[in-house]
Amino acid sequence: QVQLVESGGGLVQPGGSLRLSCAASGSIFSIYAMGWYRQAPGKQRELVATSTRGGSTNYADSVKGRFTISRDNAKSTIYLQMNSLQPVDTAVYYCNADIQRTAVSGLSNYWGPGTQVTVSS
Repeated sequence: QVQLVESGGGLVQPGGSLRLSCAASGSIFSIYAMGWYRQAPGKQRELVATSTRGGSTNYADSVKGRFTISRDNAKSTIYLQMNSLQPVDTAVYYCNADIQRTAVSGLSNYWGPGTQVTVSS
């Protein structure tokens, strides 16, 4: 069994910062792409940022220059540093990962339960 658990969400004022973490645990052989997605009320889930195992990153245009994704492969953890937060960033943030559970298995995609980020004065 594999679990992704996010942490670090909360309430922050406009212009503030938050750092999200997502740790993968369980029966894991290797983790490939990991990323963050978000879903605001009444909207579809959208990509925020992704990171390959080798460290290549990709960002949504709306967060470029404000958010930074990083990962610690030894800890099976990814982070999302969010700066200059605005009310439009309010959403549930989800962690996502492509995980190989054994040496001979293929990749399976997993989601965390999500963590709420609210930007409001």
